[in-house]
Amino acid sequence: MSFDINAIRAQFPILSRTIHDKPLAYLDNAASAQKPLAVIDSMRNCFEHSYANVHRGLHTMANETTEAFEGARQKIANFIGAAESSEIIFTKGATEALNLVAYGLMGEIKEGDEIIISQMEHHSNIVPWNFLRERFGAVIKWIPVLEDGTLDMGVYKTLFTKHTKIVSIVHMSNVTGTVNPVKEIGKIAHEHGCVFIVDGTQAAVHIEVDMMDIDADFYAMTGHKLYGPTGIGALYGKREHLEKLRPFQGGGEMIEDVFEDHVTYQDIPHKFEAGTPPIMEAIGFGVAIDWINQFNRQDVIDHEMKLYHHALNGLQEMNSFRLIGNAPNKGAVLSFALEGAHAHDIAQILDRYGIAIRAGQHCTQPLMHVFGVHSTARASFGIYNTIEEVDRLIEGVKKARKFLS
Repeated sequence: MSFDINAIRAQFPILSRTIHDKPLAYLDNAASAQKPLAVIDSMRNCFEHSYANVHRGLHTMANETTEAFEGARQKIANFIGAAESSEIIFTKGATEALNLVAYGLMGEIKEGDEIIISQMEHHSNIVPWNFLRERFGAVIKWIPVLEDGTLDMGVYKTLFTKHTKIVSIVHMSNVTGTVNPVKEIGKIAHEHGCVFIVDGTQAAVHIEVDMMDIDADFYAMTGHKLYGPTGIGALYGKREHLEKLRPFQGGGEMIEDVFEDHVTYQDIPHKFEAGTPPIMEAIGFGVAIDWINQFNRQDVIDHEMKLYHHALNGLQEMNSFRLIGNAPNKGAVLSFALEGAHAHDIAQILDRYGIAIRAGQHCTQPLMHVFGVHSTARASFGIYNTIEEVDRLIEGVKKARKFLS
């Protein structure tokens, strides 16, 4: 499909909404993206015509729903270049995916074992490893973030010892847009015998990812940032790692046999999917992938980065403007601070003009400390945003600056 911004926007009903009598300019895509009609209609259609529980039924509607549900798993596998669909575990989102891995690896961690993460991690890729620190005496080591928002790879290479067991790194920062060299990071991790985990929450939306190329042992992603529903995500894991990983939850579907004195488990992926899954959400996730796949990914990337650079050029005209993170080849996320203005005040003023951005710490408190700020304002761009909306953002921030000065 050709990249026609007007045709794309027409597929998102919510974009016709007004906020405070102003047309909505939704620039909060790093938090969650809006949903196209294809996703909305697919979920409604299934509810109306063929909903049933999956896997265990023998009737027609159960088979139809199971086919759509497992079809979504295959779509995700294809989208990220997994070797097989059974390496895709459905989760509530990337947070649950990362927690699943951390829980599953608990049995391999003893006091003094080391886990390497970075200062730019989302709390979802910090707190689960802190559980291992609290409960088993693991040691967390941090890769520093440099002034431009990139990782200090020199320091990273020095962090390994014979006790290092895990490296878990974000692929693309939700604050700075930095795209980390995960292939290189993973190669070094594997050379030291470590399990390599990647948080792909932002990257899967904004760049092409390939598991065969990255060679991650685990890769987490979520649906709602990829124009799909909330409450659904996926964990990719290499088969050999998933087969060794202990189950995260117990119940129906994940078992093979249950006896009074022992239990045996299903093969992957079902071993990790206890209970009735988010069926409609998974189907919607698959349709969202179909929807984004109709476009040339480079066209989408180019469009988003054009918006980013237009916004940056306009906002940099203000002397009080400070960009947070200017890594080369970054994604379309623009976090900034204005001297003397609180990010929350900026966001509230912009909302009066119909412009939706995010303000706060973005679940990255250690990164805020690195840059010496309490919070930032963040505009993040998606496939349906326009230059006109960016112009409104620039004008709105300038008005906020004048009002708050």
